[in-house]
Amino acid sequence: MITEQKPLNSGFGPKTTAQEALAGRDLRGKIAIVTGGHGGIGLETTRVLSNAGATVIVGARDVKKAQDNLSNIKNIEVIQLDLADPKSIDQFAAEFLKSDRALDILINNAGVSSPPVIKDERGYDTQFATNHLGHFQLTLKLWDALKKSGNARVVALSSIGHMTGPIDFSDLNFTKRPYNKDISYGESKTACSLFAVKLDKLGKEYGIRAFSVHPGGILTGLARHMGDEELAAWGVRRGEDGAFISPEGFKTVEQGAATSIWCAVSPLLDGKGGVYCEDCDIAAVVPADSKLHSGVRPWAIDKAAAEKLWTISEELI
Repeated sequence: MITEQKPLNSGFGPKTTAQEALAGRDLRGKIAIVTGGHGGIGLETTRVLSNAGATVIVGARDVKKAQDNLSNIKNIEVIQLDLADPKSIDQFAAEFLKSDRALDILINNAGVSSPPVIKDERGYDTQFATNHLGHFQLTLKLWDALKKSGNARVVALSSIGHMTGPIDFSDLNFTKRPYNKDISYGESKTACSLFAVKLDKLGKEYGIRAFSVHPGGILTGLARHMGDEELAAWGVRRGEDGAFISPEGFKTVEQGAATSIWCAVSPLLDGKGGVYCEDCDIAAVVPADSKLHSGVRPWAIDKAAAEKLWTISEELI
């Protein structure tokens, strides 16, 4: 049965925290992977899963930094992972798979926004390659472990940034268009949503269900490459000490991690998948020209686009 892209009226909302979204679930015996799970909303996601009893494997580019950030959290393993490096992805997956464990929860959380280098070594757009393609490769490499669970969930971090527009499949790497980092970011996050649509279709017969997530407006390390003018466009300014000051309506880290946790564990989503979620609920579909910073645009859940993206992604890796 196809899951409808419409709210379930979950009882949660934008102010729900990750701990509240967990709703007391006991995750002892569960194995989770969280990419970038040592900073920002990834760190809070890791903390909540661990406190609920799950063993959490964190993929991190900087292992020492991750170990330091996670030193007070139990049930943690750290494995080096650079999502822009195909060899690193393969090595991470091989390291996990040799333990012969089932994988119950995969949260593709890591990402980049407005990076200083706009192309990777393969000539691929850095935001598309890191935010989508790296996670695409990782998920496929972990497929057998996800199947072994029999009841696995994959959560892909999308963003309201997808509202910038659909993917230009004829120019994924901006070889024809002038490079625009906002459009690049938006297309990469549309890709994350489409990935969940197709992954869920392929995985549900094996008990693998997939969801994409908009965590909400939140200031994390992703903002480090943004200039003051860009931040001001979102109502963000710097205080006298240089720290970011976010406007009303932005979420805390605890609130920003809530929808990832909800999608990973909520019984309301049993037997469901392939949908875009926000504020701990399935999001409403809004018109393509909507100016709202909520809801999912039609192109981010388009089944034909999801099929096309999957085929192209296989070719690219």
